[in-house]
Amino acid sequence: MTDLLPMLRRLFPALVLLLLVAAGLTAASTPVRAHASLTGAVPADGSMVPSPPTAFALTFSEPTSPLLLRLITPDGKSLPLDRFTLRDRTLDIVAPDALGSGTYVLSWRVVSEDGHPVGGSVVFSIGAASGAAPLVADAAEPGLQAAIWTNRLLLYGGLFVGIGGAFFLAWLGAPTRDGATVISVALAIGTGAALLSIGLQGLDALGAPLGALGQPIVWQTGFATSLGKSVLASLLAIALAGASLALPALPARVLTVLALIGLGSALAASGHAGTAPPQWLTRPSVFLHAVGIALWGGALAPLGLQIARRSPNAAATLRRFSRFIPFAVLPLVASGLLLAMIQLENLRALWSSAYGQVLSAKLVLVALLFALAAYNRLRLTEPARQGEARATRRLLGSIRLEIVLVLVIFGLAALWRFTPPPRALALAAAQPAPIHIHALKAMADITVTPGRVGAVNVDMMLMTGEFGPLDAKEVTLVLANPARGIEPIRRKAERRDGLWRIDGLVMPAPGEWTVRLDILITDFEMTRLEGALPIRP
Repeated sequence: MTDLLPMLRRLFPALVLLLLVAAGLTAASTPVRAHASLTGAVPADGSMVPSPPTAFALTFSEPTSPLLLRLITPDGKSLPLDRFTLRDRTLDIVAPDALGSGTYVLSWRVVSEDGHPVGGSVVFSIGAASGAAPLVADAAEPGLQAAIWTNRLLLYGGLFVGIGGAFFLAWLGAPTRDGATVISVALAIGTGAALLSIGLQGLDALGAPLGALGQPIVWQTGFATSLGKSVLASLLAIALAGASLALPALPARVLTVLALIGLGSALAASGHAGTAPPQWLTRPSVFLHAVGIALWGGALAPLGLQIARRSPNAAATLRRFSRFIPFAVLPLVASGLLLAMIQLENLRALWSSAYGQVLSAKLVLVALLFALAAYNRLRLTEPARQGEARATRRLLGSIRLEIVLVLVIFGLAALWRFTPPPRALALAAAQPAPIHIHALKAMADITVTPGRVGAVNVDMMLMTGEFGPLDAKEVTLVLANPARGIEPIRRKAERRDGLWRIDGLVMPAPGEWTVRLDILITDFEMTRLEGALPIRP
């Protein structure tokens, strides 16, 4: 333990710098919630319906689980919506009785498959608009992001250093026990961080402040997400690694292998990478990546302590580690590159997206780490094994620097909690913008794909006011954006496969567009439908 304290004192300034830099990055980053995205709503956002609906429907880009549903009435009251049914990606919600005229806000908060909470609101009016839509309070607390990042950093450190270190002691460092205290502390930190992550997830999912951490509903909500299974697997892995520290060599080795399997499974069970398609490829990749990090990162502290304490077994341990580590690094690198390609989708995203910027910084640090490892292996390992004092001092200094780099990499990886990958952003950007317009004589379901600025395709399904087929002779779409000074854009639609379609229409600006359909039913009869269409940037 006496040799550990000088090492910690040398690392302390670097750790403080790491915390300050990462805290600044967390505070400066804008949270982006683009995991699951809303692709359709009934009533549609910005629509006006003639009579109170008996049900609401929310359709998302992927399966979700509802966390909080409420209806804000024109007078500002909040009505909980606790009667709902999940149908694949659609959430059917029973509407409250006796809704009057005016503007309502259907506020929703769900958790997506990757374990991240997503929220939003749909504004619609019954009969006539109330003027300004009722306000929905935002209960988010800035300090929550910092707490989530700090806890994620501690969790990574506890899992990788603790479980990887236990494996090192059982397989490479025996028979000495140098580093067992550090590993035990890491496992204890990992246990606390894993448990706390459930509460923080619940706070984030419900949009609650840090002060609500003690409420049971917060913990129930956090555990109900995919993170709950991940935490259970993490705790099991920590328990196995901790038990191995008190057992003889053979059972200790068996338990550490099981602990590594539990660690890889825990991280593959939730998060951006594990839930990305195709999951038959991404989940095993996350598993291999996590195990590789643990094998390398967890070995550094006990290996350094053996060398610093001039353990009689240090030379043999260093030789075993030098021969073993390539078998951990190669899967680590291969799986990391594969996951990066899947998440980025294109090279430009490395500098044009927040996720890519974090990855770029991580890649720079990983390159430095590999350079140090190569220098150690090629120039320092053999002289240190032979007892050369200068080579041993340099190797110890290099190991300390590797530990700092690994911790900084953990801090960067924790930032991914707030930066959806370009894959998810592209999926959200490609989602259509739907609108339903209902009048007495006719109604239309209009879908603009994608629902953002640029070239789009428009599909229109026409029906009578009684939901029967409407056989029109001609359909003209009229779009305008008065707020941006854009006068009406007119396009005639073509009838194909039972739908009226317009291909290659360019939406020049985001915002709320007014939509009008001029429907020629006969040579002497025309009807018009009007509504509002939100277009994303």
